[in-house]
Amino acid sequence: MGKFSLHEFINKTQQDDNENDYFELETERVLEINLDGEVWSKMGAMISYIGDIKFERERVLEHGLGKMFKKALTGEGTQLMKAKGKGRLYLADQGKKVTIFDLKNESICVNGNDLLAFEPSIDWDIHLMRKMAGIMSGGLFNVTLKGTGKVAITTHFEPLTLLVRPGETVYTDPHATVAWSGNLAPEFKTDISFRTFIGRGSGESIQMAFSGEGFVIIQPFEEVYMSSES
Repeated sequence: MGKFSLHEFINKTQQDDNENDYFELETERVLEINLDGEVWSKMGAMISYIGDIKFERERVLEHGLGKMFKKALTGEGTQLMKAKGKGRLYLADQGKKVTIFDLKNESICVNGNDLLAFEPSIDWDIHLMRKMAGIMSGGLFNVTLKGTGKVAITTHFEPLTLLVRPGETVYTDPHATVAWSGNLAPEFKTDISFRTFIGRGSGESIQMAFSGEGFVIIQPFEEVYMSSES
């Protein structure tokens, strides 16, 4: 950041009290939530808060029996916490870049590890990528969010959006795939051979294939997930 006097540093990096939207980018890597009620966020994402805010770990049956079983199968990747009260809440995830979406009766699928926060007005569900079980460890699920309200996701570095057009399949590395439009249902292409196991392993031997019409968000980083059993 260069050299600053203490006064200059404080002026440059202090929070902006003039911005009061529900979800705000305080910096490109820190999400500020001007809370007056409740919000769901990724477990462990809170880095600071000001005001009267209480935190609750997601209860086992918080979202129904069906989601409880899905969460049991997907490990810790979708653990949520609920923040309730009034004040300013600051969230971050390992220095990743934060992007805010304002859904208007729309849907988006997000890799479970890349979901940072969402409003309670958003309906969500977990979808297991069953065809990938036994091929990749961890990261085998996504969260579908739909409705009207704010959603915040994270990416390593700047995200890139690829348009999916009819008749033109888009292939992506599962470890670099962050989110996609809710109407798309990715398939998986595998090319396992002796040659693909040489060097970096089988990473490029498995691709997600998106067909139809929509978009896919990728990041310039291969995020390797650890299995919950490791």
